Amino acid sequence: MGGLFVAIGDSFTEGVGDWDARHPNGVRGWADRVAKQLSKADASSRYANLAIRSRRLAGVVEEQIEPALAMHPDLISFYAGGNDLLEVRQDISLVLENYTRAVERLVSSGAQVLLFTGFDVPLHPVLEPFKRRNWIFNDNVRQLARQYPDSVTLVDYWTWDVYDDRRMWDIDKLHMNRAGHRYMAIQILNILGVRHQLEFEPFGPSERVGPVQSVSRDVEWLRQWVLPMFGRRIRGVTLGDGLHPKWPEPFLPADGMKKTYRRRRRS
Repeated sequence: MGGLFVAIGDSFTEGVGDWDARHPNGVRGWADRVAKQLSKADASSRYANLAIRSRRLAGVVEEQIEPALAMHPDLISFYAGGNDLLEVRQDISLVLENYTRAVERLVSSGAQVLLFTGFDVPLHPVLEPFKRRNWIFNDNVRQLARQYPDSVTLVDYWTWDVYDDRRMWDIDKLHMNRAGHRYMAIQILNILGVRHQLEFEPFGPSERVGPVQSVSRDVEWLRQWVLPMFGRRIRGVTLGDGLHPKWPEPFLPADGMKKTYRRRRRS
């Protein structure tokens, strides 16, 4: 495929859940995996990733879009808005309006734009009210893909039943784990028509969990992840505070990502 691939967005694109201390910010993720395979198809392929966890749509638009377009990418991935949908008080119509304007800006650059629907995560009943927002958001994403068929490639994440398996998710139940990111990379490469060497091994039979153990896990999940998440939102604190983009400048993944990161840390 060649050219320059730039990824922008939040934790989904940064790679949260696919933990690897050998990569910047301690995560790898689907975008790094896609970039690596693009470089195997064409060693001249370059890559940059400006995504930072917890960024809301406005932050992605203000901090990432213009710097990304200034690099003159051939392919740009855009996933943002998920953190906005989890806000207790949120005007969904305003989110959709801002998202649409962002896509229009990306399309106007001439780059091929990769858009994503959000997955219909099997949430605990305490978070169920947020799911309707996700459905509305996804309908808007699909409409934009139909509006710009020559410029937008849609990754309809919402329709992939494999993510119904909890073993595709990290312990927080909101981010894909290593298996989830790997499968995402495979599907994106297939959608782009890029030959690759990634394989996904199906899981064996799932573990059977009794009702008492299930309730205990839910209580622990609420205590460790949900309550702290909403607490941070009330305080205006995010997990992305103090973090920098993983790959702020285009580089050649063919030179080795871990090797490139080690060189960067030494400089």
